[in-house]
Amino acid sequence: MPKIIGSYQVTPIIPEKISGLKDLAYNLFWTWNPDIFDLFRRIDEDLWESTQHNPVLMLGQVSQQRLNELAEDSGFLSHYARSINKLNEYLMEETWFQKKYGKNNKHVYAYFSMEYGLTDCLKFYSGGLGVLSGDTLKSASDLGLPLVGVGIAYKEGYFQQYLNSEGWQQETYPINDFYNLPMILVRTENGEPLKISIDFPGRELKVQIWKIQVGRVPLFMLDANIPDNPEDYRSITNGLYRGTIETRIQQEIILGVGGIRALRSMGYCPEVCHMNEGHSAFLAIEKIRILMRENNLTFEEAKQVGYMTNVFTTHTPVPAGFDIFSGELMEKYFKHIREELHLSYDEFMKLGNLDAEKKDSFNMAHLAMRMSGHINGVSKLHSQVSKNMWAFGWKGVPKDEIPIQAITNGVHLQSHLSHDMINLFNRYLGEDWTDNIDEQDLWNKVDKIPDIELWRTHERRRERLVAFARQNLRKQLIRQGASFSEIETANEVLDPKALTIGFARRFATYKRATLIFKNIERLKKILSNEEYPVQIILQVKHILKMKKEKN
Repeated sequence: MPKIIGSYQVTPIIPEKISGLKDLAYNLFWTWNPDIFDLFRRIDEDLWESTQHNPVLMLGQVSQQRLNELAEDSGFLSHYARSINKLNEYLMEETWFQKKYGKNNKHVYAYFSMEYGLTDCLKFYSGGLGVLSGDTLKSASDLGLPLVGVGIAYKEGYFQQYLNSEGWQQETYPINDFYNLPMILVRTENGEPLKISIDFPGRELKVQIWKIQVGRVPLFMLDANIPDNPEDYRSITNGLYRGTIETRIQQEIILGVGGIRALRSMGYCPEVCHMNEGHSAFLAIEKIRILMRENNLTFEEAKQVGYMTNVFTTHTPVPAGFDIFSGELMEKYFKHIREELHLSYDEFMKLGNLDAEKKDSFNMAHLAMRMSGHINGVSKLHSQVSKNMWAFGWKGVPKDEIPIQAITNGVHLQSHLSHDMINLFNRYLGEDWTDNIDEQDLWNKVDKIPDIELWRTHERRRERLVAFARQNLRKQLIRQGASFSEIETANEVLDPKALTIGFARRFATYKRATLIFKNIERLKKILSNEEYPVQIILQVKHILKMKKEKN
């Protein structure tokens, strides 16, 4: 057989008339703008779905003939021009931040997170923490906040589950092909990939930087899978929440220490760094090191400056949810920095422990709390739970005065509303309603929406949910080699008119998914009520070796 020495991909040339499709594709503004989303769907609906709504990959695979046809299609050209105008107007209009603080404001804030859930094709997230991070960047973009995001570019997406023909759970890890995703490699002035260095045991680790444009906000993703590194270092950024405890500390060093160095290499000097969970808390140590070196400060002076410019958001209500590293592992990766900070081993370890009795463990949440002038939970209740959980770190302080505030988690509204509901709001609230979502007068107008229209929109969404569930069940049955009759039954599962309750969360113990089975008799009564039908859709995740029901 002939030896394969390389491969290449032939991509179509986008006609000049619609060349702006690339600009639309590489700015995630399309993920929350239904009109631009529909423009990409219009190019090739089947390809749009098969690429998991990835406009970059789709534009690389669509036929040249189809692109040429679109360039002469007056209807498409009108839709295209409208989409280009929407993006340009969004990027150029005066933002809330500019109106309040002026257009020449030089502030920059940095947001660090281990995962980002932005859209289907960018699989750099596993669940709620990532979705919150993605929504934060989108909301910051809408407000015009001078924010930059920092994360990790994982080669493999978080695992997806399916049941095999025998009913056992299996996992697949989708590969993220960065060059065919809406992200670009950050380069130096001479065109070379921009790289930063981190001192690892034995040798340097090199990290390159990818940029994802989220409306007005840039998100920089760090990638160690490059030829400059040995194979064991290249695999560090292979996947989210993967590998050993040593892989975890390596990733968190890349995120925290590498993130600060990456921002500085691009000219950013953030006034405030926001740690979304404790994964990125090593950034606080790097900031102290830089302040001591460049401003001739003592450790305590630099620590105080860092303290006033760090914010920490904790999400986890159980101690087991935080990363804890041994003294041996910390000394292996931080001895050189510890010595540069002029700290003894015990002094350094205390930075990562609110409990003075524990001297050989380093807790990332504790580090973040010690180094942050503002700490918040993600709801009022979570703030109280966190105060109780960490009270030993503030001995003698009344629980009500422990400095853990509460900011209730929100969502980026346009990302979580269906296109049908957005169109309904556009008709009755005006197309600029998204610019005024904090005004009560706007939402008072909802009362003017006819009940029948609101209800029909809701029913249409439920019908689409049922259709989506049926389609996925058919695919699963086909994959399992089910009989024709079994596959056909998928077209009849679920009732599009029944009250439908969805549960799509990780089956972590603290999420209490099994509460629904606490009173089986009551559950039977609810689900068997013919007059008021109810059905439940459970999206199971993280249940190992789950056997499918035979009945």
